[in-house]
Amino acid sequence: QVQLVQSGGGLVQAGGSLRLSCVVSGSTFRSDVIGWFRQAPGKEREFVAAITWSFDSTYYADSVKGRCTISRNSAENTVYLQMNSLKPEDTAVYYCALRRASTQAYDYWGQGTQVTVSS
Repeated sequence: QVQLVQSGGGLVQAGGSLRLSCVVSGSTFRSDVIGWFRQAPGKEREFVAAITWSFDSTYYADSVKGRCTISRNSAENTVYLQMNSLKPEDTAVYYCALRRASTQAYDYWGQGTQVTVSS
């Protein structure tokens, strides 16, 4: 079984920065992908960024490209999402999730963490 435990988030003024963490425990494979998603009130969940577990290939949504950096610390089994130049529209609940190559689906999810950006 896989567990993802998130930390970070909170309230920040526009233009500020936050770093989210996602600790992954349990069975992981080199082909796994860790993604970050967010869901704002009244909106659908959207993709933010992803990183491959072994090769550190990274992917970003256009809305955060240049402002966010996803990274991985393999020794700590932790994936980070560094968010800079935050905007009020970045306000959402952020989730990390793990995708298996075998299913190509994000089957494991963190508990979510609130990010609020004030104007």
